[in-house]
Amino acid sequence: MFIKPSTRRLFREFANLDRYGWGVRLHGYVYGRWLYQYIAIGTGEHRLVKAARPLLRLLRRLRKNRRDAPPSTPPPGTIRFADTYHGKVVTLDAARKLVTLNQPLSLPNLEKVVPYQRARDIILENPDHLAVLQCPCRSARRQPCLPLEVCLVVGEPFVGFIVDHHPHKARRIDSGEAVAILEAENRRGHVAHAFFKDAMLDRFYAICNCCSCCCGAMQAQRHGTPMLAPSGYSVRFAETQCIGCGQCGDVCQFAAIIFDEKPLIDLERCMGCGVCVSACPEEALTLQRDPGKGEPLEIHRLMAEAASREEGQ
Repeated sequence: MFIKPSTRRLFREFANLDRYGWGVRLHGYVYGRWLYQYIAIGTGEHRLVKAARPLLRLLRRLRKNRRDAPPSTPPPGTIRFADTYHGKVVTLDAARKLVTLNQPLSLPNLEKVVPYQRARDIILENPDHLAVLQCPCRSARRQPCLPLEVCLVVGEPFVGFIVDHHPHKARRIDSGEAVAILEAENRRGHVAHAFFKDAMLDRFYAICNCCSCCCGAMQAQRHGTPMLAPSGYSVRFAETQCIGCGQCGDVCQFAAIIFDEKPLIDLERCMGCGVCVSACPEEALTLQRDPGKGEPLEIHRLMAEAASREEGQ
């Protein structure tokens, strides 16, 4: 049986890590090989999920009547799922730097930056290998946001695997085109997330540019499954510079800005993406470090800190 070289490479990477059994290896293959079906099931847009909805509604009604499981309780397993498949909000500048690295990188166990039990490593092999992929979340929707080519796969073995198995929906690009995609999506008001997954070798593998109407992770976050970590920043407002245009409220994907003659910012909801900052024509909004929002994924700073620790040993 013919096995693509990119598949062999992915499985070699799994074999180099003792902690992975065949179940996780198979999960990684299924996720990458049938990515669009996987995401469609996860977002509830797959035809099999739609066919099962009457049964799911019945199960929800039964569960609602159980005294030990009130309706507000997240379904069993959702917290664990969020620990193994999640995103970190990154600013446009941080996303640019992730796609313009010119050297391999190993930053394991970034628990302060990526606050999950699993999948929190940034290990980039061939970081100049990049691909753009038609967004699986948008592709699953009946009337998706456009364009579809907005998901960036970073490094190996992921780029080779995705391009080999999805030749009609993915293509290789250079860092210049990757930056152009990030900047165009930011202008559209969409949020950059660095995504991590346990079945993708427990590490960072993609940057998605997300809208709240299509993105499965943003919708899961809104319904109580904590799949997204904030950037480490939150937005601040300078009232004297505001001209009352309302553009900041229009672009906020996290419903953190209500506009009533001036922006009213809900700092609990704010994830520090900076999209509103880019949209403000008067520079009335700025991002500021917020210790309550975790540590930023600032790749050059993290690299410098890692080098300093090595020199001190």
